[in-house]
Amino acid sequence: MRVIIPSALRSYTGGQSEIEASAATIDELLRELDRRYPGFRFRIVDEQDSIRPHVKITINTEIAGSLDAPLRSDDDVAIIMAFSGG
Repeated sequence: MRVIIPSALRSYTGGQSEIEASAATIDELLRELDRRYPGFRFRIVDEQDSIRPHVKITINTEIAGSLDAPLRSDDDVAIIMAFSGG
């Protein structure tokens, strides 16, 4: 599957904007990406194992509601982070 990385997380992936990966769920995907890019998962998942409020993950064009959302090998997964500031 193709994983689209937001610019805010590209420092973890060596500047890569897209990564190929395989996993059965969003949780497995994030754990795999964290093995490859240490610290990656913590930027997306909080201490209660929930997707952080400012992060959305889409599978193709649908927002994934939880870490248990299933994945297929031909899916496009996009990680979207909200910008904030004052």
